[in-house]
Amino acid sequence: MVDGGREQIPLGIWVVDAKRYKGRPELKIEGGIIRPRNEKVLVGGRDCTKLVDGVLKQVDAVRHLAGDAPVTGALCFVEADWPQIGGSFSTTGVHILWPKRLARLLA
Repeated sequence: MVDGGREQIPLGIWVVDAKRYKGRPELKIEGGIIRPRNEKVLVGGRDCTKLVDGVLKQVDAVRHLAGDAPVTGALCFVEADWPQIGGSFSTTGVHILWPKRLARLLA
């Protein structure tokens, strides 16, 4: 979400899973119009989509305990090769980003 040039983050509880992976994180989208849409998270060409599934399981567990509080998931790649401009993305409701970007969102 963007408001006046500044991104707004959801309030509530954040579940952050930090991983130390090397390589450039990217979202690869396959299919869409004719075939079902399939999103994969790649880091250095390696399929890391299961990490997103793990964050979603953690979010569900926290959501079960949190009651009405909104719960948001983030997958933070610590030593990845992030580009100078842009780079962060989200898939299935999980934010994929680097530590400083996460800190700016949460500040």
